[in-house]
Amino acid sequence: MAGIRDAAQYQAQLRALLPAGPAWDPERVPEIESILAGVSQELARFDARAFDLISELDPAGVSELVPEWEAVMGLPDPCLGDSPAFEDRRLAVRQRLTAIGGQSRAYFIEVAIRQGYPSASIVERRAPRFGRSHFGSAHFGTWTAQFMWTLESGPRRRLGRRFGASFWGERFGANPSGALECVIRRSAPAHTLEFINYGDQE
Repeated sequence: MAGIRDAAQYQAQLRALLPAGPAWDPERVPEIESILAGVSQELARFDARAFDLISELDPAGVSELVPEWEAVMGLPDPCLGDSPAFEDRRLAVRQRLTAIGGQSRAYFIEVAIRQGYPSASIVERRAPRFGRSHFGSAHFGTWTAQFMWTLESGPRRRLGRRFGASFWGERFGANPSGALECVIRRSAPAHTLEFINYGDQE
């Protein structure tokens, strides 16, 4: 791994730093080489752990410090259920740091896609308005319909991982966390009434 010295490199460095004189000559005093070997192992371990710490400071490479990141970010996400998989917890840390949110159709469709529904779409209702209304139109809606929208999930992918569940392919209803519904309803604008239509699942 670039930038990390191993024990052999540290041992050679320590040997080069020994004072001059027969008392410090490894050939005359073999015990010195054993001491250098032991110290070198520790220095190499410190070096590797320092590099690990640098990786843990970035959510993109976090592994050991996931619980600490969760404490800072208000995680684990309750939408993941009571016992989320570790990979989902790590992904949640990354997404929490980079998420910017939104209330557009594109945003909620992207949320569904991340949950494993690549064909998701949104149907918005409209209220009757003068100049736009036509007699005989089916499913015209009422005044309150303008605040209603439906997420058409479409079929869920069967391969790969998805955020909020431990594996792909299970029917959504079998997931006790209800991750998709939880995330959608938590993020939906407060004045709207949202519906999720799963339709025919593969």
